[in-house]
Amino acid sequence: MKTDKELICNIALGMVPAVGDINAKKLINHLGSAEAVFNEPYRNLILIPGIGKTIATHLCSREFIDKAADELEYIHKHDISVICYDENEYPARLKECPDSPLIIYFKGNANLNNKKIISVVGTRNITRNGRDICEAIIRSLAGEYPDIIITSGLAYGVDITAHKTALKENLKTIAILGHGFRTIYPSAHLAVAKQIIEHGALITDFPSFEAPERNNFLKRNRIIAGISDATLIIESGRKGGAMVTADIALSYNREVMAVPGRPGDRLSEGCNLLIKSNRAALVESADDVIYNLNWLKTKTQEKQNKLFPENLSPLEEKIFALFNDHEELASDHISNSLGKPLHQLSSALLKLEFSGHITSMPGNVYRKKI
Repeated sequence: MKTDKELICNIALGMVPAVGDINAKKLINHLGSAEAVFNEPYRNLILIPGIGKTIATHLCSREFIDKAADELEYIHKHDISVICYDENEYPARLKECPDSPLIIYFKGNANLNNKKIISVVGTRNITRNGRDICEAIIRSLAGEYPDIIITSGLAYGVDITAHKTALKENLKTIAILGHGFRTIYPSAHLAVAKQIIEHGALITDFPSFEAPERNNFLKRNRIIAGISDATLIIESGRKGGAMVTADIALSYNREVMAVPGRPGDRLSEGCNLLIKSNRAALVESADDVIYNLNWLKTKTQEKQNKLFPENLSPLEEKIFALFNDHEELASDHISNSLGKPLHQLSSALLKLEFSGHITSMPGNVYRKKI
């Protein structure tokens, strides 16, 4: 657990304009800690790639340290936790994402490293049909997997439907906020937010004073996409936050699923486009979600899985399963079998290789090791 001084430095680093999460983590890796970053002389800071004079000047001032000290006081007063990128409590799935937040503010009791987490997002103008589908899918998932966590963004429409249904089915649910904890937006969802704290968690990477602005909501979508195993889109136009979340999830090599709509239905154009362009799996029920995430375990599969390595991501499991009938597989065969381009598989193949499950051979061929 970090000391208050260490927390203040991490919070302050997240507040410095133009640093960003990627540069912040590079700075910490380069200098050893957030505290070391603020103690580093100006003349050394400007020599670090990506750190110009403006950022170095900010890092050498007391302005953000003082603001962070005020923030920590607010956090302690309101029973909010701060989880830093280098701590074990930090969500492991999110840590895999290159632009994951340096710190997250957390209020609640959900396990952010739960075995099964799925994000459900979509339009704010949900239809009756969309609401029925959302409720039915989550209700069925709850029946199969009572420990699953449903994640969304607390917005109107699909988001709040997902949260409410999860609560009704006694599931944990996580709401990712696009602002700090001094605000709950929309205010109409304050009562639900309080329930979520008791039966899940509220999460944000914004300090308490940050207001609910449009760009903040677009930024928070990376957490919705990164903290879960997959993102399910239920009703979305061609543009909007749900489509942004889908694109981010794809960039993280995460599963994206979408509920199809009627041709010409404006609120389903985005879902249909994702399916048509092979960027999302078609989902009509919870069974489709379970199938696409390889969660369905028959007796035969359970017997086979005893021979499988543990702690694999859903994509890694799918790749490893291909080796059940083959000692060696070409990368093109893996790509064609899973219907995914090689650039989306490279990270998972590399992790399987590093963990000793497969080994690479000449000619872009992989051999099973265990």
